[in-house]
Amino acid sequence: MNKKVLVVDDEQSIVTLLRYNLEQAGYTVVTAMDGEEGINRAAEENPDLMVLDLMLPKLDGIEVCKQLRQQRIMVPILMLTAKDDEFDKVLGLELGADDYMTKPFSPREVVARVKAILRRVQTQPEPVPEIPETEGQVRIGELKILPEFYEAYFMGELLELTPKEFELLLYLANHKGRVMTRDQLLSAVWNYDFAGDTRIVDVHISHLREKIEQNTKKPSYIKTIRGLGYKLEEPKG
Repeated sequence: MNKKVLVVDDEQSIVTLLRYNLEQAGYTVVTAMDGEEGINRAAEENPDLMVLDLMLPKLDGIEVCKQLRQQRIMVPILMLTAKDDEFDKVLGLELGADDYMTKPFSPREVVARVKAILRRVQTQPEPVPEIPETEGQVRIGELKILPEFYEAYFMGELLELTPKEFELLLYLANHKGRVMTRDQLLSAVWNYDFAGDTRIVDVHISHLREKIEQNTKKPSYIKTIRGLGYKLEEPKG
């Protein structure tokens, strides 16, 4: 079955352009023209990915992102912004967007980003009452990752992770004790074959620390290696 993409943008020319190029790439496309409609369509259509404009009528992209995550609708989000404003981009990522692009953009690059995100995302199952035991699980301290279920637990509690946060955590865990540069993480987790904005990595690392560290200023699991990158290790003591 074709993957479904929800495009939320109030500029009809952009909606038409994205619909054409995404449908040519084999995706089913549904659309919305404002933030409220975007939230409703996301709930009704259960899309595999959302392309979300930042500046929208009724509710802007930041608020849409926030409300979707509050409703535990964890659809991957590619945010579009006409602003060359780092605060907007970072805020969008902090609220749960998986990636962003700045207008004007190449439709081919949008399709490439969509493909890259969907290649690395699987549908998350409903939480189960008890932590299942599966092959391939990763245990580090109080952290347990179940790749088969696309779930991670910390101190026995199911973590609420976006797809990209899960991918990043799993990649670091699979390379436990090894220093991963920001460029390596960007390439492996976001599947970029070009120089991207490594700030994306920093924002997602910050999110993970908030969920698995007792003290984010003195992390026990995800360590910053100054001038190099990050590594995930067994907590000491």
